[in-house]
Amino acid sequence: MGLLDLERPKVTPPDGEGSLQVSLDPNMKIGNAKVFAVYGKGGIGKSTTSSNLSAAFSLLGKRVLQIGCDPKHDSTFTLTKKLMPTVIDVLETVEFHHEELRPEDYMFEGYNGVMCVEAGGPPAGTGCGGYVVGQTVKLLKQHHLLEETDVVIFDVLGDVVCGGFAAPLQHADRALVVAANDFDSIFAMNRIVAAIKAKSKNYEVRMAGVIANRSAQTDEIDRFCAATGLETLAHFPDLDAIRRSRLKKCTIFEMDSTPEIEAVCNEYKRLAATLWAGTRPLEANPMKDRDIFEFLGFE
Repeated sequence: MGLLDLERPKVTPPDGEGSLQVSLDPNMKIGNAKVFAVYGKGGIGKSTTSSNLSAAFSLLGKRVLQIGCDPKHDSTFTLTKKLMPTVIDVLETVEFHHEELRPEDYMFEGYNGVMCVEAGGPPAGTGCGGYVVGQTVKLLKQHHLLEETDVVIFDVLGDVVCGGFAAPLQHADRALVVAANDFDSIFAMNRIVAAIKAKSKNYEVRMAGVIANRSAQTDEIDRFCAATGLETLAHFPDLDAIRRSRLKKCTIFEMDSTPEIEAVCNEYKRLAATLWAGTRPLEANPMKDRDIFEFLGFE
């Protein structure tokens, strides 16, 4: 029995205009944890940002669970120091009999006690990422692994192009977008904002704000935020030390201290404290594709 032999996920009318969306079990609630979904253009540094944010929450004394939602299953390796098997991988080994799994088969402890899960994904070109997210949350609930968790971070792959990629928004309280100060990542951010606005019609998720990443300046991000009703929550410059931390398979908090690294660590802890205290829900209004194409760039 394989992933594609299982019952197909149900579909419901769309949250906005477009195709039918994946519908997760409405009774499958995460619990009392604060839940964040991190989005952004592919390659913009979502996994680095998510892992360092998880580490920062843990250093504030919070019990943290990070869920990687990418078939590459590389979201948590800077926390665990190696690539972990995915939920789909381990389910396949027991022919998708959930009751045969133990928590230690798919959840692993990382830096400073951060618990790490890699949801994985369906075989290339088949299946739905939303189904995988749903099965991961179901498994965590069955093993009572969410009951004593303070913070859950979903690290979601790439741009939002279908209901499957948007599935974590059905669990999240707040959505964060990682963006650089450039055309491509801001264009992708606009689409993500549209997805979050659509999901907010039927779910509790709301936009928290933007994390400016790999950017010396934020002028284009600032213009976009002012035009759409967004806010920048944190700014991380394009430091070589951040790149090297990923090559060293560690968080930025484990790098040798320098004034630059200390500043980045403090910014992550400030961001974690801000998110824990609670951010106001932003009612952002995305632009049409042609409008943002004209909006961005030089005169």
